[in-house]
Amino acid sequence: MSQIIGHISQVIGPVVDVYFEGTESDLILPSIHDALEIKRHNGKKLIVEVQQHIGENTVRTVAMDSTDGLQRGMKVFPTGGPITMPVGEQIKGRLMNVPRRVEDEMYSHLEGHSEPIYRHLQAGEEEDVYPAGYSSRRTGTTHEASRQYASV
Repeated sequence: MSQIIGHISQVIGPVVDVYFEGTESDLILPSIHDALEIKRHNGKKLIVEVQQHIGENTVRTVAMDSTDGLQRGMKVFPTGGPITMPVGEQIKGRLMNVPRRVEDEMYSHLEGHSEPIYRHLQAGEEEDVYPAGYSSRRTGTTHEASRQYASV
């Protein structure tokens, strides 16, 4: 599949509609939960996540940060997969936002193994959901807790 480029067609709060040019027979839209990247005028990147295919080569996305400054016609690039987050010992005690930006200023980027934020439970895992919206995954003696974000 060649790199497709979309364009912003509408911004309403955190919701961004993205239009992809081409005929439906030769165009493959990004899948639900795929991440798209928008380069702002100041050079920073905004990650949006596909939530819905709304027809006419358009997808509805939700932004992972402020949409201030976005304009119709800005280019949007599919990343080819979902948003991923680092996993393992390196994240213990760290503060990160959803698009992997470290918010605790210890160092700017985490290296190592990453997993999609949406994944199926592996054999031997069980999931508990708590009233505050936190879920935990238990595997033997390890215990991982992750914040569940509501999708739009």
